[in-house]
Amino acid sequence: MPLKTQIEDGAGSGGRAAVVDNALVVISHPHPPLGTSKTYPVRQYMTLDGTEGGTSSMKVVGTLAAPVKFFIPAGLDDDRYITMLSFVIAGAGATLSEFSTVPALTNGCKLYYEQPAGVRVIHDALKSNFDFVRLCVGTPAFGAAADAFRASNVIGTSEAYIPTLDLTKIIPPYGIKLDAGSNQKFVLEIRDDTTSASIVAFDVIAYGFDRVP
Repeated sequence: MPLKTQIEDGAGSGGRAAVVDNALVVISHPHPPLGTSKTYPVRQYMTLDGTEGGTSSMKVVGTLAAPVKFFIPAGLDDDRYITMLSFVIAGAGATLSEFSTVPALTNGCKLYYEQPAGVRVIHDALKSNFDFVRLCVGTPAFGAAADAFRASNVIGTSEAYIPTLDLTKIIPPYGIKLDAGSNQKFVLEIRDDTTSASIVAFDVIAYGFDRVP
């Protein structure tokens, strides 16, 4: 004889699972679950010192031996999830094969996640505007021919490539997690001279949220 059983909430609320038309009624829940914790939006430039008010312009002199690192750090008290990066690479008449309006970089930029277990590299040689567009899987896609992926009059009359990297597509559903109080950080490392006057702007904004326990 089959045993009659029931599934109850282990927290003591008395809630029970229900069966309708021979099917268990469930609710789709992401992993890890956020539960009843609060979340707050985060929008911050990657900066030299990781602070909100730090230097965000990535027009710097970097080399392989002495790269310049821009990053967003973990929160002091709350877990931080980075869900998207928004790049701006501006210069008058920029083309996909260049970096802004100068020839493609020699060493390029390195994008990675730094954690206790080591460095997890997402891309180790972003050298041209197209490399950034490809990193972001052609998002957003607009324009055509010579103007493909290039926005007009972004800074003054200068064009810009403005690709966005959706990190939730790489690590679903919340993107990159930076553990509270840790040394974990998300880094874009510049390994070339990007100070040319024809490079009008080069920076990155990180978006996401902090989870309050």
